[in-house]
Amino acid sequence: MSDLDPAALAAFVAVLAGTSLVALGARRFHRAPPTPTPADWALGGRRFGSVTTWFLLGGTIYTAYTFSAVPALVYSTGALGFFALPYTIIVWPLAFWLLPRLWREAREVGAVTVADLVRVRYDAPGLALAVALTGILSTMPYVALQLLGIRTVLVALDAYPEGLAGDAILAAVFAVLALATYRNGIRAPAVIAFVKGVLVFCAITLVTALVLHRLGGAGNLFLELEQRLSSPADTSTGAAPSLALHPSLYLAYGSLALGSALALLMYPHVLTAAFAARSERVLRVNSVALLAWTGLLGLVALLGLAAHAADIAVDPGRPDLAVPALVEWLTPGWVTGLILGSLAIGALVPAAVMSVAAAMLFTRNIYAEYVNPQTTPEQQTGVARFVSLLVKVGALGFVMFMAEQDAINLQLLGGVWILQIFPAVVLGLLTGRLHPAGLFAGWAVGMLAGTFLVTTGGFSSVVSVAGLPLYAALVALGANLLVVVLLSAFLPRATPWSRAVRLRRLR
Repeated sequence: MSDLDPAALAAFVAVLAGTSLVALGARRFHRAPPTPTPADWALGGRRFGSVTTWFLLGGTIYTAYTFSAVPALVYSTGALGFFALPYTIIVWPLAFWLLPRLWREAREVGAVTVADLVRVRYDAPGLALAVALTGILSTMPYVALQLLGIRTVLVALDAYPEGLAGDAILAAVFAVLALATYRNGIRAPAVIAFVKGVLVFCAITLVTALVLHRLGGAGNLFLELEQRLSSPADTSTGAAPSLALHPSLYLAYGSLALGSALALLMYPHVLTAAFAARSERVLRVNSVALLAWTGLLGLVALLGLAAHAADIAVDPGRPDLAVPALVEWLTPGWVTGLILGSLAIGALVPAAVMSVAAAMLFTRNIYAEYVNPQTTPEQQTGVARFVSLLVKVGALGFVMFMAEQDAINLQLLGGVWILQIFPAVVLGLLTGRLHPAGLFAGWAVGMLAGTFLVTTGGFSSVVSVAGLPLYAALVALGANLLVVVLLSAFLPRATPWSRAVRLRRLR
């Protein structure tokens, strides 16, 4: 990247400042009561309609790190980096079936978190604790990755000095988000999501149109890529990026897409955004409409290839800077600042929802269950507000005191871990035959197996099982399900709770 451009920096700061003011005024959006309950603070009173939910869910799932990491992976590996597209296509038919059912059950029992659902459904506080801890552990490094997305943009603008000065800038950007979320809960990211959606869609569409115009259209773009990139090669061996996927990677590619789709809907921030919807119909409509965000992600991934066609060169260790460099090559300084600013605020929505979700898991399923069972709803909201600040401070600590690769490795583990709650959360909708002890044992086996596979495999998401390259999370889920089925078949079936009893549990 070139030296600091004052016009680009000014435009970047203007975007962030304007978004911050909007976030701080979010209290006026679906006005909260004077003393908000957990459902009011964390879920906006479950009153978000189709448009708000589309922006909030899309802004939560398609994170700033996604818009940074996907084109970076495409730039460095080629076709393999496009696995995010089938994964975000697979997820929406599943969401169409799953999210409305979970929403209905959560509404019936007064659940604010997914661990609340598990607690009531199985009357199993230990299993609910396992779900809550898994959600918190999986979310923390994910918040840190949003900060890394912002840092990438600052580095691209040459506005991130080394040492404490750079960390202070990053902390200042995050501080307004922390304050807005503390005051307004999920309403803050819901408002920011409108800004993010409009700016990101406009920015990516503009950059795509400019790059196609500059390179002579899509036909010339791919002709140029054919000359610059290698023939199909096994990129896992370190070969040059390829436009086609080598047959040896087909199974790894497919298992990554499937496993990632199953895991995505288990993340607490996704379920928190879904539980904030007004109705089941809102979630069904959005399960179709959110494919527009997948189309946008496809354009972002294409920009990773366009950077090659435009002969954009970056440090081999920083492929995430390829698209910012492409934007700088295409646009004047102030436009570059606006576009990069829109990508930076893309981190604020998911980071805020993640902090709300993690704070509620701690408050509802650890603090209120084990520390202070007599806590009132108002006290729970106060604890959750404080914990949401700690989550952001912890994520900032990840970035300041850990190597970037460490945060990425922890997030990789988080994806493996979060899939292990799938049987307890999803299969319970299909059958009442699963025993909570079996689900807990399966979760423990899946967590241990997944952690072992990833750590012994050099923190690779793909591991070899019987000579087959598979996503480690799916392998661990297979072991998890085997234990669940075997134990549930032999343990005496627990007496299910009636709806009336379940309704009394959380109200």
